[in-house]
Amino acid sequence: MSEEPYSDFAHTGPGTLAGRFMRGFWQPVHRAEDLPSGRTKPIKVMSEEFTLYRGEGGVPHVVAFRCAHRGTQLSTGWVEVDSIRCFYHGWKYDASGQCVEQPAEDSSFAAKVSIRSYPTQEYLGLIFAYLGEGDPPPLPRYPEFEGEGILEAEKPVVWPCNYFNRLENSPDTVHLAFVHRDSPFSENGLIDVPEISSVETTYGIETSSIRPGRKVRLTHFHMPNINLITGSPAYPGGPWSYHMSWRVPVDDESCASYIVDFNGLTGAEAEAYLARREARAENGSSDAAALAEAVLRGDLRIEAIEDRSHVVNVQDYVAQVGQGAIAPRDGDRLGRSDVGVILLRKLWARELRKLAEGQPLKQWTRPERLELAVGV
Repeated sequence: MSEEPYSDFAHTGPGTLAGRFMRGFWQPVHRAEDLPSGRTKPIKVMSEEFTLYRGEGGVPHVVAFRCAHRGTQLSTGWVEVDSIRCFYHGWKYDASGQCVEQPAEDSSFAAKVSIRSYPTQEYLGLIFAYLGEGDPPPLPRYPEFEGEGILEAEKPVVWPCNYFNRLENSPDTVHLAFVHRDSPFSENGLIDVPEISSVETTYGIETSSIRPGRKVRLTHFHMPNINLITGSPAYPGGPWSYHMSWRVPVDDESCASYIVDFNGLTGAEAEAYLARREARAENGSSDAAALAEAVLRGDLRIEAIEDRSHVVNVQDYVAQVGQGAIAPRDGDRLGRSDVGVILLRKLWARELRKLAEGQPLKQWTRPERLELAVGV
């Protein structure tokens, strides 16, 4: 086999090597609060369509996109207890995908029909699905987000670029000195070009960034598509927050970001934080994507944006979507500061080669807790 399939990280549709790899991990597919009990939602993940619904008892389920009868979209139907009934002719499927009722057919026919179902769990305010073959691995846990404090699952946002554009931004900490030089990051000391080192770990990549004054920031990329970092403090001098993001392909030219934030604030500090957040939400009504697209068209400079509530998102959008829908990596000129990007590509290529050759893949595990910031 040529080397090309091992370096094709961008294409994740059914049957692709990278798609098979990604499907071997649990992926977030929806924000939990956006799916009430008894409701359905069509979703698209890695160029494949599915039906997501929440049973009347509150348990979420993912099954095939279409009814096995004549192929209509199942999400247009009705949730009945923990089952879903097709809108077209009333065929009813339970959460395992087994057809349990066909109103116009002989009662023995339903037992012969089933659609695919997928393991589904809810955690940290997100709904996760396992879309691969065989039994799923245990759903990973992140104790840093389970303590006393404020846990927030952000509303997912879809950007018009490949998910790997976003992944490679994770271990690239030099970009903060330029992309985010006027942002909450710079306001909280993450300025200047850092000295960078990246090492493979049991869970992925740890990147250490050392800035003048020996200020150290650690970021942790979890294979295959998760990044855990420290976010800006809720208030000047306050504790740094935890920020974890999953970059999940919708298709090859767009991806959804599922983000969970945790602030270890309680009591009056927590109440004040939530009040400030609500005020920012009311005052910061700008569309980050629209502003970023104006910057990419040359109609606007980021420095001219008055509403600073979404400036980090605008900055990242410009940098990452600005690479093109699928970044042309074969033309990259990588240097010493790109050690994290280089390592990320090596790990992915190594695992894709193992998958293609039928070799055991690395079993990624993580310690109970990770060190996130030292001396920042």
